[in-house]
Amino acid sequence: MSKLVEEFNDYRSRMNEKLLADNHKIIKRIFNLDTNAYAAGALDVKTKELLGLVASTVLRCDDCIKYHLETSYKEGITKEEMMEAMGIATLVGGTIVIPHLRRAYEFWEALEEIK
Repeated sequence: MSKLVEEFNDYRSRMNEKLLADNHKIIKRIFNLDTNAYAAGALDVKTKELLGLVASTVLRCDDCIKYHLETSYKEGITKEEMMEAMGIATLVGGTIVIPHLRRAYEFWEALEEIK
């Protein structure tokens, strides 16, 4: 597994376990809501992940971008689809999101190395 992807997933898992073990009702409910929001419904999972990717990019959250990139990749989203979504994110977010676009592209390349 790519070191970049592995480090992100290890940190995320470790910290999520700690946060959830603290047993805070609101935090647990937010995590649950987040998980359920991305389940298939009127929109399929791929579409929801691309929406999450665009929103995360516009909001400039690198952790969220990585999460949605990896989930999108696992759902079978192509590099071309990802780049089209990131193009929309860059258009909406403006040039301030270009550093996040660079890191997203790097992370996508790391995901492709895992094959």
